[in-house]
Amino acid sequence: MKLKFESFDHFYSYYLLQHQSKMNRFCHFVGTSATLMLMLLILLTEYWKLAWFLPVTGYGLAWFGHWVFEGNNPASFKYPLYSLRADIRMYLDMIKYQWPRNEID
Repeated sequence: MKLKFESFDHFYSYYLLQHQSKMNRFCHFVGTSATLMLMLLILLTEYWKLAWFLPVTGYGLAWFGHWVFEGNNPASFKYPLYSLRADIRMYLDMIKYQWPRNEID
């Protein structure tokens, strides 16, 4: 069943509940970082064929984190656009609050 959200902020609260595992969040952080580095590499080298790997780096580790560490299905299956926006926000929040350095010991 697909839930209905009044706003992105309501969705983001739900999104964070789906990311309680530290290791799942770590997988998201690494996957998003790898995606950003790959995007930069593509732009610098203009080797556009590498763009096919963007979804693999962006979603591969995140989905792995959900299935292995969180035990749930990624929200991106039901809410792809909100999930992409929420992933970017969570990534920026992790940088802002110096995560994962504060949690992975």
